[in-house]
This record gives sequence, C-alpha cells and structure tokens, in this order.
Amino acid sequence: MNRQKPLLAVIMGPTASGKSSLALQLAADFDGEIISADSMQIYKGLDIGTAKPSRREMEQVRHHLVDIYDIDEKLDVYRFVKLAGDAVSEIHSRGKLPILAGGTGFYIRSLLYGLDLLPGDEKLRAELDAKYDSPEGYKQLQKIMRKCDPEDFRRWEKHRRKLIRALEVFTLTGKSITELQTMQQSDLNYRVISWNLCWDRTELRRRIEKRTAKMLRAGWIEEAAAAIKAGILESPTAHQVLGYREIKEYLEGTWSFETTQQRIVTRTWQYARRQITWFKNQHPETEVIHMPVQYSELREKFAFELNSI
Repeated sequence: MNRQKPLLAVIMGPTASGKSSLALQLAADFDGEIISADSMQIYKGLDIGTAKPSRREMEQVRHHLVDIYDIDEKLDVYRFVKLAGDAVSEIHSRGKLPILAGGTGFYIRSLLYGLDLLPGDEKLRAELDAKYDSPEGYKQLQKIMRKCDPEDFRRWEKHRRKLIRALEVFTLTGKSITELQTMQQSDLNYRVISWNLCWDRTELRRRIEKRTAKMLRAGWIEEAAAAIKAGILESPTAHQVLGYREIKEYLEGTWSFETTQQRIVTRTWQYARRQITWFKNQHPETEVIHMPVQYSELREKFAFELNSI
C-alpha cells in the first residue's frame, strides 16, 4: 500500500443500514470528520426526508457536504468529486481522519477511482436535454438507450438527469456507463478502509419501516407541507427525494395516512434493493460487514485496520 496516498475511511450501504450512526461513533472515537456521500443531503432544506444529521450530531462531529446548495442548483458527480476531494485534503491538513459515509454509490466510486473514463460535453448535454422535452425526441432517446444499455435504461428511465448523462457518455464514447465502469482503473486514489454494511433483507425492510414511522412522527408531513407552500417541491431535484411525492398526494387527499406510510416504505425498499445490487457489483473490493454487530467489536476491528493500513 502506497503510504504517500491520503487515508480515507468509507462506510457505505443501503438506506437505513446504520451508516450515519456508525460513522458518527467512529469519528468521535478516532478524531475524525464526516463527509456525506448522499446526493440529497448536500441540498438545504428537506432535513427530515433526507435523514440529515441532527444539530446535536453536527456539533458533536464536524460534517462536510451537508446543506451547502440550494435545491434548484445543479450538482453533478464531477462537482461532488471536487468538493469531497477538497474536504479530504482539508481534514488531513488538520491532522484528522476523513470518514466518507453515504449511500450514493456512483459518487463514492467516482471519488475513489476517478472520472477519467467518463467524459462530459455541456453542449451535447443541452441538446439531449432539449430532445427529452419533445415527444418525438424523447422516443428517439429511448430507442438509443434501450440499444446501448437495456439494464441502465430500465434503471434510469424515469430519472431525467441520469438518462441524459448515460446518453451523453454513450454518444461521446460508444460505450455505456456500465461498460466504462468495469474498465475503471484498479488503483485507488486513497489508502482506504472500506466497509459495506449488509443486513438480512427481511431485517432491513423492518428497519426501513421503523425509520419511516419515526420520520413521520418527527414532523415529516409538516416539513413537506411547508416545502409545497414555498414551491420547493417544484424543483426536479426535490422530486427525486423519497417520500415527498407520496406525502404530497396524501395532503391532496389521494391516500390515507396508513397507505401513504406503506407507499413510502415500499418505494424506499425498492431503492434499497437497487443500492444493494450496486454495492455488490461496483464495489467488490469493499469488505462486507454482516450486521448487526456490536459497536465495541466494530471499533476494535477499525482500530486494527487503521494501524495496519
């Protein structure tokens, strides 16, 4: 292992797997600071729905990349990599340990391995974006995407920015994002301790159910109502945040509270399953931690790996 490279601890896993809690404990015990690898926590507002750290937790341990952009500002993976990389350097400059924690797998992989093989072209992206808004143009984009990568098409069909990004990369390289990611360099940009928190699927769904109920009790509906009144949910970015669409429909009288809660759980569970697949396929080098595990055991393991790397 090249000790000239900066050290970075990474805690990844699906939603509700306990990433944030573990990262917080490790940061407190090992003089660390947390860098959020959550594509939604970086935006201001929508605190409950994006499961942001509490004010107390933010005071206990310094967090980076939380609440720094307005919801209508665009953030892409390139900007995330720059921001996160700068945060790693800044944390190291103060003699502390950076701990990257989150569930946005593409962001994590891009920070660790780099983005050299994923080119971009803003002019092309704008052209594809304009086509997306045309019924005929959208059909053409669908046809191209189905041909270049059927799996990615199924995954991203309803995600405008991701679909356009995939088409942009394919147009520039003749290869899908999935193909390019398998070609990514094997040499990490950091000396890494990397853990993937893995739960039995039945238990993970129970955790999602429990967390959803807790978030609703904490005022999630009121937060969503205020966001609707302020026009925040009109943003394409806000539409991607799990739960707000369901709560909006509840407030409009479409669903009962119980049905709304179950719909949020179902959608969150579907997202968690996609995350599980991503981490398994795109981060095979990461050590899988089969949860639950007592924190004392994880702390001892982390200390050993920290001293060995």
